Amino acid sequence: MAGKKHSKPTDVQLEWLRRGLSQPGGKLPLFDGNGKQISEKTVRSCIDHGWAAPWFENPVKPDWLICKLTDEGRRVASADT
Repeated sequence: MAGKKHSKPTDVQLEWLRRGLSQPGGKLPLFDGNGKQISEKTVRSCIDHGWAAPWFENPVKPDWLICKLTDEGRRVASADT
């Protein structure tokens, strides 16, 4: 998926990535502003693009993918803000 690393994020991806800018360590939220869980498709796509990376496993909810911004993700999220 190396070709995808240079593409632009969708509005949904960008909104999610930007929320990590103000969090300690660039932690990305599990839920949107309305309390709905972030789509796994969004999370996986951002990981595939190199904008997010898995951070650690949640022992209470092992099916939740907890991620943080990568340096590239921080650059993408900070662009045009």
